[in-house]
Amino acid sequence: MSGEKQKFTLEDVHQTYKKKDAWWTVLLVDPVAARLILPTANHTNITPNQLSIFSFIIGMTAAYCFYLGDYTALIIGALLYHLSFIIDCMDGKIARLKGTGSTFGMLLDISLDHIRVVICGAALIYSQFRMTEEIAYLYLGFVFLFAYGTRHINALQLYKLRREMRGKIRKARRKLKKTARYAGIVIEPPSQETKREEGDDDHSNDEGEEESLDGTKKQAQPVAKAPVKDAEDPLGKKKVDLQQEFKSKFSTYMKLREFFLNRRIRMHLFSGIEFQMFIFVLAPILGLVKESIFFGAILLLAFEGTILYKIWLSTKDFEREFNRIKKATETIEATLSEEEKEAMVTGAPSSVAK
Repeated sequence: MSGEKQKFTLEDVHQTYKKKDAWWTVLLVDPVAARLILPTANHTNITPNQLSIFSFIIGMTAAYCFYLGDYTALIIGALLYHLSFIIDCMDGKIARLKGTGSTFGMLLDISLDHIRVVICGAALIYSQFRMTEEIAYLYLGFVFLFAYGTRHINALQLYKLRREMRGKIRKARRKLKKTARYAGIVIEPPSQETKREEGDDDHSNDEGEEESLDGTKKQAQPVAKAPVKDAEDPLGKKKVDLQQEFKSKFSTYMKLREFFLNRRIRMHLFSGIEFQMFIFVLAPILGLVKESIFFGAILLLAFEGTILYKIWLSTKDFEREFNRIKKATETIEATLSEEEKEAMVTGAPSSVAK
């Protein structure tokens, strides 16, 4: 029946999972969310944006329970918060499953997430201060906001830094290849992997990624020949790994990372997600609000520090690679005549190519 609505399977839902995610999401959320997605996608017309709003409403109900502050209300609030997070994880998967994602939907989801966290945090901390009159809770409120804000500001800045490094490497390599054409260097056609990478919108993460780039081979004469590999050719390898120094220093970490990635778990083991769950789920149930905020903030900032350290090492790899390409470009430019340099600037055809 051609008009019959498509029925999604559990395997279809699994295809919408992120390549790697927080361990809390992988182990405690996705198994539940996947089974809720099937009836939602197959038997309703609920949209991802409606799910985001529904998740937010449940989150605000959890905030009210946190505001009430007694133990029963805290337990209910913790369960509601986790349910809110499960539904929040459903919207993106349904969007990918049905191909109905949008930029507005992404903005709505992120905005409501941040509002939910801040309001729930304020409600929980204020209620405990009101009931105990311990000034420590007010100080912990600042600790909570500082840790949560630092995490997301840091994530944004690191995203920009990774894109900037990749962009500079790609630009430098394009300039080198352009210079090479005017000096009689054979450039291999872009590989399929390279085209995919350059079209990628850089959904980078705290683990970093490798650049997939074109290879080039140098020839002895202007006439096109079979490409020849050169160990000193800065375009001779298809991937530029900006984690070389980190990998050389922490080989055991890389093995452990592989172990977790095989299970879709990222090595950032205490991220913003775990921070939320420790404070809004575990802390109310265990009655350890103060302890969870304090130690949760320390763990979150510690893991952010390790990411900054990895990025710092990556910048050193970037500088070495960038300077190597720049030096190779300057070396080739020195062999060009003034006419060839002018032609290269204006974009005129290369005399060698003719």
